[in-house]
Amino acid sequence: MRILVTGGCGFIGSALVLHLVQDLGHEVLTLDAMTYAANPISLQPLADDPRHRLEQADICDPARVHALYAEFRPEAVMHLAAESHVDRSITDPGAF
Repeated sequence: MRILVTGGCGFIGSALVLHLVQDLGHEVLTLDAMTYAANPISLQPLADDPRHRLEQADICDPARVHALYAEFRPEAVMHLAAESHVDRSITDPGAF
């Protein structure tokens, strides 16, 4: 199954992506804006795995998301992208 995972470089997202690819054998496109909470190193075990592709993309960019969606044609989407840390929402509410 082809699965699009947003927020796949976060703590939970990266564990999910690793499980989907390594344990279940799915093909995964990971989208992540690579902001403060991202840790792309957590997906290093998939660096040479043809079933995984990592794209730095912001889900707030509809043209980019649409293009990636049209190219990859996922059968499922798992949306884990989010901004966290309440204190950051006070100092920069526009990002939330």
